[in-house]
Formats: sequence, C-alpha cells, structure tokens
Amino acid sequence: MRNNTPVDNLLVLIAILALATGYGFYFRARTGRLKATTRKGSTAATSVVTAVEMGAEFGSLATLLQFSSAFCAPCRTTKVLLGEVAKEHPGVVHVVLDAESQLDLVRRLKIISTPTTLILDPKGAEVGRAVGAPRREQVAAALHALR
Repeated sequence: MRNNTPVDNLLVLIAILALATGYGFYFRARTGRLKATTRKGSTAATSVVTAVEMGAEFGSLATLLQFSSAFCAPCRTTKVLLGEVAKEHPGVVHVVLDAESQLDLVRRLKIISTPTTLILDPKGAEVGRAVGAPRREQVAAALHALR
C-alpha cells in the first residue's frame, strides 16, 4: 500500500479547487438569467396561476410574480428592483408571494429556489422565468417584447 506524499495531497487539493471554481463560474452565469418560457405542443398559452391564488389582479401588460422566502437576501433586492421596474412600466404589476406559505403553488409551478420570478401575460400565462436575482435590463427587455 502506498502512502500519500505531500505532493499527492497538493495535487488533490488543486483539483478540488479547480472543480469548485469551475462550478462557481457556471452557477454565477446561470443565476438571475431570464428565460423565455415556451409550452411544447401548445399554441394557446394557458394560465399557470389565477388572480385569486396570487391575491392580486393581473397587469394589463404583464405581472411580475416573485416567490420569496423570509431569510433570502437576494429576495429583498429583487423585490426593490421589480417594484421599481413595475412603476416605470404602465400596465405592469409586481406581486410578491411567500414561498413557504404557498407550498402547493410552489410545487405546481416547480419553484426550486428563491427568488424566482415569473413573468405572466395579462391572462396569467407564464412567458418568462428568472431563477435568482434578475437584471433590470433583462426584465425591461422581456416587458418590451410583450408590447
């Protein structure tokens, strides 16, 4: 049986650090990116959430439905950002739901982390989704595409 030398231990440490760094870059690149939502095999978008479930009326252009949790720091900054975007764009409503108190809705919509923001059209159909804190430019571009 061979004993590990300090060089072997150093090589293992370097490999672990390289893998962790690579994953960090991958995670950072994916977090907060806004993706358009498409429904396979469907020409008519169907409502994913009702106004009653949401506790608010849909916006005439779009609704920014944010799922948050109490101890989520990015949720607080996302709330401020989306609130500002909604004020800047007429017909856009921003609604924040507590993920912990809406577990049935969270499961049905496949919300896996907070903050998650759904962009809903005026009928409640999902047209976009951002997992993590979205960027202002991305949200504005998605809203512009709905006009």
